[in-house]
Amino acid sequence: MLAAYREGERGALDRLFPLVYAELRERAHHQLARRRPGDTLSTTALVNEAYLKLTGSAHQSYNDRVHFFAVASRAMRQILVDYARRTTAAKRGGLVVSLDPDQLGDPGRAEELVALDEALARLERLDGRLARTVELRFFGGLSVEEAADALGVSPRTVKRDWRRARAFLFEAIRAGDGPTGG
Repeated sequence: MLAAYREGERGALDRLFPLVYAELRERAHHQLARRRPGDTLSTTALVNEAYLKLTGSAHQSYNDRVHFFAVASRAMRQILVDYARRTTAAKRGGLVVSLDPDQLGDPGRAEELVALDEALARLERLDGRLARTVELRFFGGLSVEEAADALGVSPRTVKRDWRRARAFLFEAIRAGDGPTGG
């Protein structure tokens, strides 16, 4: 179905979505597992918003399953960060950000998610592969092996990049290098 979509068959993605829906829901549920009562962003909403991003953008070519989930990971990241920005003020001094996906959906951590996104954007300007590694592993929930396939590198390289990226992000957030200062 990905090949048919790549060749221009618009309906192929619509047929694919029900087949990958359960896995997308599982990834979204994992990211939103620790939300507070009254939180309006649900697993279903996150998956549906990601689907709209995937189908609403300019024709995207998906090479394979891993690439599809990598693009879906980016869509979920954008949705979560937009949600966090809507639910938090710009003030964020003295944050301690955890790169624990289990804590991602907690609205009380929305400031941290915004700070993480700002630091990740800075990292992307410096080293795109490191930023993609974080996006795939943290936001997409991909395993080391899946991330390696998506990036076209070895699992060992992903592990090394993951360590380097986390160190960079922790330092950037601690130092308050985002646009709002620290």
